Amino acid sequence: MPETRRVAHPKVTVTRKLTDAVMQRMEQLFDATINHEDRPLTREDLAAAMATCEVLVPSVTDAIDAELIAGAGDDLKLIANFGAGVNHIDLKAARARRIIVTNTPGVLTEDTADLTMALIVSVPRRLAEGEKLVRSGQWTGWSPGGMLGHRIGGKALGIIGMGRIGQAVARRARCFGLAIHYHNRSRLPKVLEGELGAEWHSSLDAMLEAVDILTIHTPLNADSKGMLDAHRLSLLRPHVYLINASRGGIVDEDALVSALEAGRLAGAGLDVWQHEPEIDPRLLALPNVVMTPHMGSATFESRSATGEKVIRNIRAWADGHRPPDQVLEGWA
Repeated sequence: MPETRRVAHPKVTVTRKLTDAVMQRMEQLFDATINHEDRPLTREDLAAAMATCEVLVPSVTDAIDAELIAGAGDDLKLIANFGAGVNHIDLKAARARRIIVTNTPGVLTEDTADLTMALIVSVPRRLAEGEKLVRSGQWTGWSPGGMLGHRIGGKALGIIGMGRIGQAVARRARCFGLAIHYHNRSRLPKVLEGELGAEWHSSLDAMLEAVDILTIHTPLNADSKGMLDAHRLSLLRPHVYLINASRGGIVDEDALVSALEAGRLAGAGLDVWQHEPEIDPRLLALPNVVMTPHMGSATFESRSATGEKVIRNIRAWADGHRPPDQVLEGWA
């Protein structure tokens, strides 16, 4: 573990505008420099900040790669990430420089699960298409064959990644009458499986062949990048709906578009993208794709709780203690 020391008033750089309450608290507690404009810092701005600060507070829009970490000043000792995912930070490079990395697990769980469940319902029931039809002024009224979709009750839901969010989705999905299947690196305890009504599949490929709806809740790392490639997407049956509120890089978007255009998948609900904020125009043209702008955790409550976790991690480090949410070696 990197050496710790007491820092009375650490010099902190915050790369994005946060909630007013969180920013005010950071300015009270720390020597804080905050990007008050709601735009990502340029690479040059990041490099300049990392050359002088003791604590960097980045978010998912900041690519903190090995080159930036190598060029950081000797004073940089903590990267206190605003968010749970840390795939945008080179953890090996940080460890080599003895820089602690923290994240904010747990606070995003319920909100992300809520959005996931909304997508699980929205895509088969064609809610986005129906909303657009009403707004277009072309809706002519109720008809027996109008806007027919598919019920989700009685269907099999496959969950990739059964951590906090995956389990929260499973609990919600059971209330909608979905049968729960999951693939995880390790099997859950039998008691928890019973509570969730969940069936474990040691083989991801076998699970893909058995489900009607697939949702992704695994972090993006070397093992999961491109996990759902053309081959694995081909294992899904044509009536299957794919939901992704995790990270865009887990799904091969070209393969996904091809499957949707060819009718080899029934539809998709996407909150994340492979090249955010750019979105493949072919996806935009598909009526059976529901798209939201990476808003899985976008609640006032979640953003405030995330900021408070960041502050607790910084204060623990400044007091010479191990931060409660230090990311362990090998996490990503």
